[in-house]
Amino acid sequence: MATGSTPHGIGRILKWLLVGLLIIIGLAIGIPGIKLVSLGGSAYFLIMGVAMLISALLIVKNRTSGIVLYALAFIASAIWAVSDAGWEFWPLFSRLFTFGVLAFLAALLWPFLTASASKKPAFGLAGVIALVLLVSAGWMFKPQTLVAANEAVPVKPVAEGSQQTDWKHWGNTTHGDRFAALDQINKQNVNQLKVAWIAHTGDIPQSNGSGAEDQNTPLQIGDTLFVCTPYSKVLALDVDSGKEKWRYDSKATAPNWQRCRGLGYYEDAQAATVPAAQPAACAGTVDLSVGMGDVKPGYYQQTSTPLVAGNVVVVGGRVADNYSTGEPPGVVRAYDVHTGKLAWAWDPGNPAITGLPPEGQTYTRGTPNVWSAMSYDAKLNLVYLPTGNATPDFFAGERTALDDKYSSSIVAVDATTGQVRWHYQTTHHDLWDFDLPAQPLLYDLPDGKGGTTPVLVQTSKQGMIFMLNRETGEPVAKVEERPVPAGNVEGERYSPTQPYSVGMPMIGNQTLTESDMWGATPIDLLICRIEFKAMRHEGVFTPPGLDRSLQFPGSLGGMNWGSVSVDPNNGLMFVNDMRLGLANYMVPRANVAKNASGIEMGIVPMEGTPYGAMRERFLSPLGIPCQKPPFGTMSAVDLKSGKLVWQVPVGTVQDTGPLGIRMHMPIPIGMPTLGASLSTQSGLLFFAGTQDFYLRAFDTATGSEIWKARLPVGSQSGPMTYVSPKTGKQYIVINAGGARQSPDRGDYIIAYALPDSK
Repeated sequence: MATGSTPHGIGRILKWLLVGLLIIIGLAIGIPGIKLVSLGGSAYFLIMGVAMLISALLIVKNRTSGIVLYALAFIASAIWAVSDAGWEFWPLFSRLFTFGVLAFLAALLWPFLTASASKKPAFGLAGVIALVLLVSAGWMFKPQTLVAANEAVPVKPVAEGSQQTDWKHWGNTTHGDRFAALDQINKQNVNQLKVAWIAHTGDIPQSNGSGAEDQNTPLQIGDTLFVCTPYSKVLALDVDSGKEKWRYDSKATAPNWQRCRGLGYYEDAQAATVPAAQPAACAGTVDLSVGMGDVKPGYYQQTSTPLVAGNVVVVGGRVADNYSTGEPPGVVRAYDVHTGKLAWAWDPGNPAITGLPPEGQTYTRGTPNVWSAMSYDAKLNLVYLPTGNATPDFFAGERTALDDKYSSSIVAVDATTGQVRWHYQTTHHDLWDFDLPAQPLLYDLPDGKGGTTPVLVQTSKQGMIFMLNRETGEPVAKVEERPVPAGNVEGERYSPTQPYSVGMPMIGNQTLTESDMWGATPIDLLICRIEFKAMRHEGVFTPPGLDRSLQFPGSLGGMNWGSVSVDPNNGLMFVNDMRLGLANYMVPRANVAKNASGIEMGIVPMEGTPYGAMRERFLSPLGIPCQKPPFGTMSAVDLKSGKLVWQVPVGTVQDTGPLGIRMHMPIPIGMPTLGASLSTQSGLLFFAGTQDFYLRAFDTATGSEIWKARLPVGSQSGPMTYVSPKTGKQYIVINAGGARQSPDRGDYIIAYALPDSK
């Protein structure tokens, strides 16, 4: 192209703005592009960076050929983007939007570099590009459904006399279904919900770096709502007003993990009735340190609701992972509800101990524990324990055969004796912290012959869903043992296979490729691709090594502690997840810092083993997950067919964003979720465990969001619902105490109801 005239005024500003951006972005992707090519990655960024720099040089010389070259490079970028990412919106947006802005500026500059009298064609092209950019920007605010529902889901009215009267357990029932047979609040009127009352517990959790979020789901019995606080207080509230009836302060303390996830409730028909204005004095307390040996402060505590199973209260406990091999025992114990006496104990490391350990001995230390919620089948008299892996998480060469036997498993024990009836392992010789974090769902699956099969459904951190016969432990949905890669860490051993639950959907656990990388701009997209190519990634069960490897999903999941909810009338199960990768590598003992703790991320010491372990979230320099969105979804699973019915992204960047800066924009990209959901017979699904401050209602037939209410702070609690026995009004209640990713904390119990009819 010939050299054009030197632009003046607006043309000069456009010229140097475009030249500056071409040089800056060209260098920012061209130089790192060399690194990506050296790692065997795409050459696109290097080529595009060079093209942009040459374009800038030609434009500096007022040559229109610079604009032509950039136009050709942009067209080539569009072709490459589609071939690399397909037609998905968010991957295409990150690859093309920035370059589209430059194309808009180039089109505006064109007439200022030519002698042509007419500027209309160039300005017309600029207008078209601007329109496409505006539509793309607007499209960011449209939820991108991943799986669309294609069949109608009927709503069955609540039959006379079958309406739910109480919410007695964390998961509503000991089966963990989180389903309420109530339909006063329904799809037609849910958008009329208003705040009915707000109560304050007075306890605002303060984190010392190891987590502090109030994650409690209240219980409701009659006209009383029971809630717990992060500092172990129990409050009784009036269901219609939120007015406090009484409170009990246990005076318990914990140096970390200030949170309460729920209460257990037992109603003794023989006990004297206590006036509602004051609580009964405790008949006694149980010392959970008995038989545990030395327990350092913060190394053992309760992190999930106790399970009331008939006449016993069953408790597990969290142990401090990754400090050493000799941490507190993972024993599960049951106590008589009337006397507080130990009814039975299950010691994973010594099944012969069924009560207190012999004098001078302790329960086996460092064994798999049960830190999440348990389930109970009264008919089968079985308690179902979702176990963790024996500590530490990432090196298991020191583990015993019994550690491996019960690690990361569902263990069914007799509710009367604690004896193991069966167990099923979801991860063999767990090296990934793939402990079972969720309460098992107990469900009666129609067998197509007029009867039902008693099944247990277990979600897992590795993004898999296992369906077992809860009487026998045998898989009902197909599970395959598949070969997995072995590592080469000295002193470690590796399972040659791992169970893959192929009869149920796998959610957010695909083996990532370079094309799956993402960024808000082409620059952080490129950095993420470089990081990915520099790591070893071999799928879900990528073994840790001395080199940097990528675990996806990471140790948070996949699916985590909030568990699932279910619509038993239509056989639908609702599952929320998070999609966060974990970059890790083993650190030889000599290189482990003396003050290593790694409570959330960083180096964990794993004393007693030859290694520590480094853990880092797989994030871009902007603090955004490096793989493509969504980063969290809600899914509906047909329990009979094992198929996804629908899947939608959940959560926006309203209260978070790059570098931790709140974007204040309701862009529904789908953010990591953590918390429980609530399903109602009216076809509604309530959920608040997102990274923005909202309680939402979804249509269970389609996953469409049909209502939301702004919360004062985030919530990772499970919503619950009840109908007041005094007023007949249905309430939706959520505890808003704060969410992990935000520093905002609160002490709110918020109830929503329909306005009174006039």
